[in-house]
Amino acid sequence: MALYDRIVIAVDFSEHSAKAAKSGVELAKQFGAEVHVVHAFEIPIPVLTPYEVALPDNFVGDARGAAQRELDAVEKQVAEAGVKVKAHLRDGPPDVAIDKLAKEVDADLIVMATRGNTGLKHVLLGSVAERTLRHAPCPVLTIK
Repeated sequence: MALYDRIVIAVDFSEHSAKAAKSGVELAKQFGAEVHVVHAFEIPIPVLTPYEVALPDNFVGDARGAAQRELDAVEKQVAEAGVKVKAHLRDGPPDVAIDKLAKEVDADLIVMATRGNTGLKHVLLGSVAERTLRHAPCPVLTIK
């Protein structure tokens, strides 16, 4: 196995992504790689627009702040494991944010969770992992 200089770990703050992050950190420690943790911040406002739902002025700002706090906590955990780490809060769809960051940092590996949805759930929700794989600039390790 080649040395992974930079590993991108995608997190959505679920149990699944915590498990994937743990695996990514272990790989980083084994190969002396730095980690870039990324969370894609996306609130599907257009879904609410046809129903004329009014969101409080501070809703998006509060949500972004909460996401940043969660991301900071993940960054701290990775650093405490003895791995060089940088956190990235990105706007937009997760697959786009993950692939774009991987290109920017010249990542050698992307580590992310997959929930393994099938059937109608997969058709309706799609798969972030599947969409990430389509355009990833490097190998993608998915952890179920």
